[in-house]
Amino acid sequence: MNQKVLTDEISLWVESYTQDLYSWALHKVSDPELSSDLVQDTFLVAAEKKDSFKGDSSPKTWLFSILNHKIIDHYRKKVNQPVHLENHAFSRFFSNEGDWKENNKPKNWHAQENEQHLLDDNEFLNVLKKCLDALPEKWSISVKLKYLSDKSGDEICQELDITPSNYWQIIHRAKLQLRECIEKNWFN
Repeated sequence: MNQKVLTDEISLWVESYTQDLYSWALHKVSDPELSSDLVQDTFLVAAEKKDSFKGDSSPKTWLFSILNHKIIDHYRKKVNQPVHLENHAFSRFFSNEGDWKENNKPKNWHAQENEQHLLDDNEFLNVLKKCLDALPEKWSISVKLKYLSDKSGDEICQELDITPSNYWQIIHRAKLQLRECIEKNWFN
């Protein structure tokens, strides 16, 4: 395939699929700048690997596959960064070594009349997003994959290259910090 035809085809893909790819990336990573970078990287890979595209699927499907791999690679890199417990709100629950601190149980949440409709409340959703963003990156990624993307624990462990025990520890600690953050910013 000559260079002009390749350039024209990639340009057509960029015009046709950028918005859909960007929306998907933003949904997965919640960061506009990172989403743009991931989409740009997707098109770069597509241009480099165009010869390997056999047309067994639509170009859009192929591009989404590349983008999903870019998103997974991003999360894998983030997961391997160390978490420093002393700098986060959950440090009142755990020592720097990661052990439980005594007598620091979360407060009981009081039932509210509208609790079954919290996810319909924009103010609550803003608090939830703020609390998710306050989590360490590894924890936030794990929670989003589990609860927003409906991934199984096994899938998340495989995608993030972590052990099941590490995954469950991350989820447990993330839920504790989310609980404390929501208690502080919503219920109190």
